[in-house]
Amino acid sequence: MKFDSYKRVVFFTAVLSIALAVTCGKKETKVSEIGQGEGEVSIVAWPGYIERGETDKGYDWVTEFEKNTGCKVNVKTAATSDEMVALMNEGGFDLVTASGDASLRLVAGGKVQEINIDLIPSWKNVDSRLQNAPWHTVDGKHFGVPYQWGPNVLMYNTKVFKKAPTSWNVVFEEQVLPDGKSNKGRVQAFDGPIYIADAALYLKVAKPELGIQDPYELDEKQYTAVIELLKKQRQLVPKYWHDAMVQVDDFKKEGLVASSTWPFQVNLLVSEKQPVSSIVPVEGATGWADSTMLHKDSKHVNCAYKWMEHSLSPKVQGDLASWFGSVPSVPAACKGNALLGDTGCAVNGFNNFEKISFWRTPKEDCSGGRKCVPYKKWAEDYISIIGSK
Repeated sequence: MKFDSYKRVVFFTAVLSIALAVTCGKKETKVSEIGQGEGEVSIVAWPGYIERGETDKGYDWVTEFEKNTGCKVNVKTAATSDEMVALMNEGGFDLVTASGDASLRLVAGGKVQEINIDLIPSWKNVDSRLQNAPWHTVDGKHFGVPYQWGPNVLMYNTKVFKKAPTSWNVVFEEQVLPDGKSNKGRVQAFDGPIYIADAALYLKVAKPELGIQDPYELDEKQYTAVIELLKKQRQLVPKYWHDAMVQVDDFKKEGLVASSTWPFQVNLLVSEKQPVSSIVPVEGATGWADSTMLHKDSKHVNCAYKWMEHSLSPKVQGDLASWFGSVPSVPAACKGNALLGDTGCAVNGFNNFEKISFWRTPKEDCSGGRKCVPYKKWAEDYISIIGSK
């Protein structure tokens, strides 16, 4: 996302916060029944989340859905949560696969409607750890259907690191790497304000005197220390990433050796015989738990509900987890899937749920009655850091 786009994101963040005051008193009604499909459904999704076999014929969970329902699936990919919020704010879409740093902003902004889980038979099969998750459940109401989840891992070049790096310091602190060369100009960072939480998670362990407990709840002192770290990192990073496919090319052609990433990029590079692997370092990892959310002005509600039910089938869940390197929201998908295999869920981190600091939008009012730095400030400062050199 370019600099001008980031300014637009800050604008939308401010608009959404204003919208909260407008929509809080508005009474919304949820869908009571599903009728005949309208012929199409439009979805904003992360890259790799909705496949129809165009990249690999073995991964296709769209074609059968379209055949069975008559609902044509239109997909608009988005590279960051801020881009998803902006697109949903603009309108014209039915569904979005939102991460926790976007989902509550969409609820607060009145851009998504309550989901009637009684109309989704497969809801009962959703992982109990996700059914009432705070990133899609507000005042006991569900505004999203869990889709997939996973960590933001550290990807590294196995020719440079004969042994896996153990800490995020390889991307945050200038140092000589195992090949005898500096990491300066050879590492990447995510092009999104939520990456500030990654730096906070690192400092939580590296500088315990700061007293950071939650990477999304930073007081002024903690936040200042995190921003200073990111300013130093700016001198190491030649290019920030937000497009998954561009990052894949960067690791093949630009001499990059370490970066935060999604398992999706790691899997693609490994499939192309590239010398990469990944790890969750000792400090832990941030992560995403994504929910399919329905726009309040959706024009294809019936097809949208049909898609949400389809998205929870064990076959779709398992195939997607295999493709993306994520964890299914339906545990039944972890067994008997030819693509994922019976060990796939464990490999992708099914048992690491409690170790992941899942994305969520930072707020001014945080736990313990403390005053924390809100997301709008995160966005403004990260723009400034990326724009400097």
